[in-house]
Amino acid sequence: MEVEHEISMLADPHFWVNVGGLIFLAFAGPKIWKALVQMLDQRAIKIKADLDEAQKLKDEAQALLGEYQRKQKDALREAAEIIQTAQAVAQRQAREAATNLEAALARREKLALEKITQAEAAAIAEVRREAVDVATAAARKLIAGSLDDSRASALVDAAIKEVDTRLH
Repeated sequence: MEVEHEISMLADPHFWVNVGGLIFLAFAGPKIWKALVQMLDQRAIKIKADLDEAQKLKDEAQALLGEYQRKQKDALREAAEIIQTAQAVAQRQAREAATNLEAALARREKLALEKITQAEAAAIAEVRREAVDVATAAARKLIAGSLDDSRASALVDAAIKEVDTRLH
């Protein structure tokens, strides 16, 4: 039975297909294996290169991020300095404006006081002139009533000259 089984196995086409497949694999297997390993190695090399490139890009991105963060901090610091300077300038200008306003008000007050003093002096001078005129008129009437014409004329002329010289 065993011999019969062997003969029937040799007559079976499936057996010979399997034997041919094994022979094919025996001769072609190492070449196929070598090509497959080489293809996988190249794929691994490409993946490693892609990973290296990705790491390089990540490092560059980190460097750029750090640089932009530093620039942002610098810009914020500079903006704060500009604001501080502007506030200082505004405060200084406000103080100067207040000082200038006080000086202008002091000048106007001084001018107003001078005008008031001049007006007072003019009013006093006017009152004095009126008083002199009234006193002169009263003296004329008084002297005219008590003196004779020649003596009265001489006294009036002397008094007018004296008043004139004292006032001017």
